Amino acid sequence: MQLKKSLVLSRNTGPAFMAQGAIWGTFAAYAPDIKSQINASDAIFGWVLLCAAVGAVTAMWLAPIFDRLSGKYGMAIGALLLATAVQLPILWTDAVIFAVFMFFLGAASGLLDVVMNARLSLIESRERSPLMNLNHALFSFSYAGAAIIAGISRDSGISVNTVAIGIFIAIAAGALLMVQPTYAPEESDPSTTGKPALGGAVFFGGMIVFAAFMAENAVEGWSALHIERTLGGGAAEGALGPAMLGLTMGVGRFAGQMVVARVSEAKVVLYASLLAAAGALIAAMAPAPIWAYIGFGALGMGVSVIAPMVFALVGRRVPDGIRALAISRVAVIGYLGFFVGPPIVGFLSEVTTLRFSFIFIACVLGSIPLLLSLLRRDPRID
Repeated sequence: MQLKKSLVLSRNTGPAFMAQGAIWGTFAAYAPDIKSQINASDAIFGWVLLCAAVGAVTAMWLAPIFDRLSGKYGMAIGALLLATAVQLPILWTDAVIFAVFMFFLGAASGLLDVVMNARLSLIESRERSPLMNLNHALFSFSYAGAAIIAGISRDSGISVNTVAIGIFIAIAAGALLMVQPTYAPEESDPSTTGKPALGGAVFFGGMIVFAAFMAENAVEGWSALHIERTLGGGAAEGALGPAMLGLTMGVGRFAGQMVVARVSEAKVVLYASLLAAAGALIAAMAPAPIWAYIGFGALGMGVSVIAPMVFALVGRRVPDGIRALAISRVAVIGYLGFFVGPPIVGFLSEVTTLRFSFIFIACVLGSIPLLLSLLRRDPRID
């Protein structure tokens, strides 16, 4: 019954999360073809992905204005902008022009990301029902499904342009589902005016989310290339890398909702970070694609629950009136990791190897227990 209620409450936000997953799952599966199309080295491809990151961060600063002006149509418009923006870079073979259009693709993605998470947070607050894990699981399953379909399509010789048009049609058809009822604004709490100090919890919590998002997006962007180039896999085998990550993240997020009822968020984050770091090491040292899948699966299971748990860990331990402020600051720090992960892996791969890049990701994930310890030393954290 609880799952059914959560699905009903997510009837507008869920399709938006799934649209985001479909776009980036397809992009990850076709990454080797796209990289070859623009004749880019690892470093250049890293810079191209960084352009998308810059676009996303830029849009995140403007997203609150868009959110306010677009009203109940915000998610639908954002999804249509994203589905349109992905059509542009894949038409070009020039790396510079491709990078310019990747900026706009990243901007559309960042815009939708902020709007759909803000709307979901509002529903959670009004309905007193946890929905983050479910909606992020929908993103992960959509990402995995799109990566599998795109991998099969790529292996069959179908171009990324054709698949992207199909995704646009699907998102356009589902845009009406993303039109959300308007909620009346809540009255502000006069006791929380001013600029309250949030303490180290926000900084260290943000750095934990930074590490998790950095690992997640780095693997999404480079797992297919690692399997194909380092391990000699085919196109379909390469697509299974990001697909495995997406599937296990979806399963992990569903499981996280049940586990946290019995185990504290801090312990879940600790064990999850160790599992994710071990997965990155397995993928880095894999002698064959099957071992890489096991590694990416372990990484996905671990990293999937870290961000939602940290948001809960920080948000539950601050006063009601500044909870949104605290979580938003954690998110800003964390999402920077999501955007810099792929470029950093590209730069490291250029000067070393992709294996070393994934070892670096394992080290980043291995730093989370230390950050968690520092977070819990904050006087606001028990």
